[in-house]
Amino acid sequence: MKAEYVKVSSYEAKKGEVKKVVLLYSGGLDTSCMLTWIQEEYGAKVVTVTLDLGQQGDDLEAIKQKALKFGALKAYVVDVKDEFADNYLAKMIKANGSYQGDYHISTISRYLMAKVAIEIAEKEGAHAIAHGCTGKGNDQVRIEAAALTLKPDIKVIAPVREWSMGRDEEIEYAEKRGIPVPAKKDFPYSVDDNMWGMTWESGEIEDPAQIPQYSKFLTTYTLPENAPDQPEYVKLKFEKGIPVALNGKRMKLSQLIMALNKIAGRHGVGILTHIEDRIM
Repeated sequence: MKAEYVKVSSYEAKKGEVKKVVLLYSGGLDTSCMLTWIQEEYGAKVVTVTLDLGQQGDDLEAIKQKALKFGALKAYVVDVKDEFADNYLAKMIKANGSYQGDYHISTISRYLMAKVAIEIAEKEGAHAIAHGCTGKGNDQVRIEAAALTLKPDIKVIAPVREWSMGRDEEIEYAEKRGIPVPAKKDFPYSVDDNMWGMTWESGEIEDPAQIPQYSKFLTTYTLPENAPDQPEYVKLKFEKGIPVALNGKRMKLSQLIMALNKIAGRHGVGILTHIEDRIM
């Protein structure tokens, strides 16, 4: 079953309508292509913004330099780890926030991404923001609803919704322009990563008839079959429903979450295969 793309709305930017765009930029396949595509198709200057959400393994300075190399007017890297943990994840913890079962909505980060994008747009005098969401999931709704609430006159460019490229076409597009991207034809996966979770998609993951090949992409995580046979115990202290100390050491919520990620990761805890109905 294929999901239908949403129809173009009045707030979506038309070509020639905007001169400067703030692009939420991860440096992955989609946004790497978008940086060049927006410049080519819209004739607009692009300012990129990359958020430090406590993700594993990203070289944020390298991502910034890549953006500048491929035409970004400016490239912002913004540390929002504490804001993400204290203003968003703390509420998720108290609410036992989950979506369609056991998925704990790591993409709640989209609201914060929209907020920062609007802040940068106002600072830079940009007429639009751009994101890498497809037209077949809830992420686009989270970003666009938040952005329009904060700035009703902002325009939005959603290149993945507009162009007719699949992942193979995007890879070819990047190769032709010499843009280095993590996805390859023999590694088609895409990841969204922050301190609250890593969500992988594409390849055989999206085919319910196939078993996800975790060993190909979960390289920063111990698979359960390779986990230690001996348990590791942790002690958490809570105050008013929020964890404040790990094994007797008080720490900020962001630090505590990232420390727990390493402990759980060593033991293969937290892997979930999720099928969403894509009802928006």
